[in-house]
Amino acid sequence: MGIKPSYIKSIGTGLLEKHETYFSNDYDDNKHAVSNLTTIESKDVRNRVAGYITRKVNTRRRR
Repeated sequence: MGIKPSYIKSIGTGLLEKHETYFSNDYDDNKHAVSNLTTIESKDVRNRVAGYITRKVNTRRRR
């Protein structure tokens, strides 16, 4: 059983809507912000959420 991409997207989108100022275009900073803002215990899920948020922030800045 794996983690569904829709689960990652829903967590990432919710975090971006509520705490947009905490996130930057740096993956490592976002990884620490996700661990501080949530109670996700799985390192794999935390890293995937941080990667999704990083991609979203970078595409918003390019527009």
